Amino acid sequence: MGSGRWSTDVYDAASRYRAATGQSAFAHSESGATTVHPDLDPHGVTVRECRDSGEHPESVPFAVLFDVTGSMGIVPQALQTKLPDLLGLLLRQGYVEHPQILFGAIGDATCDRAPLQIGQFESDNRMDDDLGKILLEGGGGGQMRESYELAMYFMARHTALDCFEKRGRRGYLFIIGDELAYPRVDGRQVARIVGDQLGEHIRTETILTELRRMYDVYFIIPSGGYHSGDERLLRFWRDLLGEHVIRLDDPAAVCETIALTVGLAEEAIDLDEGLGHLRETGSDAVAAVSRALTSSAGGRGRAR
Repeated sequence: MGSGRWSTDVYDAASRYRAATGQSAFAHSESGATTVHPDLDPHGVTVRECRDSGEHPESVPFAVLFDVTGSMGIVPQALQTKLPDLLGLLLRQGYVEHPQILFGAIGDATCDRAPLQIGQFESDNRMDDDLGKILLEGGGGGQMRESYELAMYFMARHTALDCFEKRGRRGYLFIIGDELAYPRVDGRQVARIVGDQLGEHIRTETILTELRRMYDVYFIIPSGGYHSGDERLLRFWRDLLGEHVIRLDDPAAVCETIALTVGLAEEAIDLDEGLGHLRETGSDAVAAVSRALTSSAGGRGRAR
């Protein structure tokens, strides 16, 4: 995984074919499936890898995991529709030369049939294929919590990154949601969903500390979710992640927000330059991204 290069022409051709044949970009969900696609099933997965290659000698991993419970339906569509914009900003503007992107989905392990779905790190159009395999279950338990901590556990213990192992630098992990995590990683859920046998439960703060050795972790709160405006949500995630919590008042701007957050963190741009790049592409997300990143950085024009 992770070989090849992204082609907007291939993406556009696939989009035209789907439009002509009446197919959805999320074919697995539209097929009537009720379980995780085999390619995204975390059970028994030893590791998802982001490795260097001749094509990509200094790979940089990006994991984008989004809540697919009932209130977050616009986010996967925005990611799929604007995937070329995300890659365009990262590559053409030089924010990152060799990105590899993993997409995944988060539900509620207490009640959902697909509480965790994890794709592969990809550098070509297979990342779009992985999005199409995600089951948009739309469930959730209705208690203002989803299993974000289970996703953190998988990413901390079942991913391998050459950037970290060879060069001592972290990858990027973006979690997009509108609820709280559970207070602990439940060992019984891990056994059932991932296949690991834990001797005891793990506190969410503990697994997050482990995860942050390998990843810069961000939590994006898009407007329109059931709990997006709840101050308890903001306090919870800021207690865990500090300034790496981003409130976004336009969910359709999630790709641009991720791209500029990375550009800022890589010190490839300052905020004004990044917003200028958005204007050059004709993006309608400039104002929303500006508000989101200015707020998250405390007005300093830096994402961290």
